[in-house]
Amino acid sequence: MARNHYYISIASLAQARGDDPRFAWDGAGPDQFAETLRQALREDGLFQRWRAAQPDPDAVESSLGAVDPAAQVTARVADLHTEVDLLTDLPMSVVRHRLHLLIGGAWQLRDLRAA
Repeated sequence: MARNHYYISIASLAQARGDDPRFAWDGAGPDQFAETLRQALREDGLFQRWRAAQPDPDAVESSLGAVDPAAQVTARVADLHTEVDLLTDLPMSVVRHRLHLLIGGAWQLRDLRAA
């Protein structure tokens, strides 16, 4: 897989939460969010908990459980929003799924470049 650099913006990290509190991020700062997202991409724990909560866990697309043990995530506050830099070989479908579990639709992909 090709390694990609995702540039993501979060308008209000303090209010960014996923729809289901069982999987939603519940932190306050950019460093804590970066660590939470990093763990969600490097390990399959969040995916497995979500999968187990589905009506038919065996019907869940297994490719959504992909992980990247080398994923790198940094986040910082800039001009009243949070900028997240993500370097991973995971496809956008997996990145999008993990972000939606953690912070719902509170994020925007600003740019995507080959790393």
